[in-house]
Amino acid sequence: MRRRFLGVVFAIQNSERANVNLPRLVSARFVWLFLAATLISGAFHKANAQGCIAARSNQGILDELCGQGTLAAHDDKDHNPLWLRRLTVDVGFREFNSFRHFVGTVEQTQRGLLHNQVENHQLLFDIGLNYQLSRRWSVIADVPVLQGSRNQIYPPVGVFRVGGIGDMQVGVQSWIFKPPTESNGNIALAASLKIPTGICDATGTALYKGQLVKAVADQSLQPGDCRWGFTLSSQAYRQIWFHTMLYFQGSWLFNPADTNGVPTFRSRPGETVMSVTDQYLFRGGFSHAVPKIKHLSASLGGRMEGIPVRDAFGSSNGFRRPGYIISIDPGVMYSFRHETISVNGPWALERNRRRSVPDIANGTHGDAAFADYTLIAVLSHRF
Repeated sequence: MRRRFLGVVFAIQNSERANVNLPRLVSARFVWLFLAATLISGAFHKANAQGCIAARSNQGILDELCGQGTLAAHDDKDHNPLWLRRLTVDVGFREFNSFRHFVGTVEQTQRGLLHNQVENHQLLFDIGLNYQLSRRWSVIADVPVLQGSRNQIYPPVGVFRVGGIGDMQVGVQSWIFKPPTESNGNIALAASLKIPTGICDATGTALYKGQLVKAVADQSLQPGDCRWGFTLSSQAYRQIWFHTMLYFQGSWLFNPADTNGVPTFRSRPGETVMSVTDQYLFRGGFSHAVPKIKHLSASLGGRMEGIPVRDAFGSSNGFRRPGYIISIDPGVMYSFRHETISVNGPWALERNRRRSVPDIANGTHGDAAFADYTLIAVLSHRF
């Protein structure tokens, strides 16, 4: 499934010179992709995101909402070979700056008054690849890159900074009906293998029992979880009345492993090591073309993302912060030739930090930090 959890998109210009050789053309376009991602990072440096329990799923662009179906036709000035025209690259960006603490659905407003809240700031880049094998089948891949900081006020006390590549995913996707369909609707199903390429035990310098030590950073900062998993996902669209398009995107990351043995420096029973958690993301709504402005569409929907109390497979011991965020999800999408730009601004309506398995066993209820809103940016280029 071509997805993004958050997104804006910048155009990449196609070369119209017939004498440009292929290696130089391909390398130049990937340089433009990298520069676009860098520009997005600077443009939204002050944006808030949904907090330390948000799913790290890629939210790609659904081209069918812009009138671009699978293997869309290319113009006469396109000099790319056929094999390259089957490739689509998405570059997504998210920024997390969570500071509002919740226990269940109740905000702990006293922490702000006492200035003892933990602030968790993260930058997440996401590179998604979709290579069409046919009108129905494609190979998909996802490479996340994370950078985060956290001002931890409980032992070990310190400011932790972590960055690196997260857990990559590789899989396949198939449309149920061969595009294009007469009903202007279709459903895609995808399955991906999660590869443990991200580190799960990154450390930082902190004060612990009166001494400076190298301590493992909080679970929310770790780029990976050091365990294999798999993702099942889907996306769908359907045109209804007045040329309005309904859309849906959903994904669930399954992590069958229980814990990964990485210490948390927590003393409560059952919380001494990190749990390996499932993650989920669901979003849906409707999209409609903006009158008198070509290639521009506006959308309105809802989204829900989070971490379950118990995984779908295997045990769910160890420390985790289960919970969810429900948001209203307005957005705009602009598409022209090979480029698509998508901007979404989810605003949190409900935040819930649920009780984990150790919480239930110990009769406690931990908290988690959330933010009010976020900006989601996705750049998509079809070669």
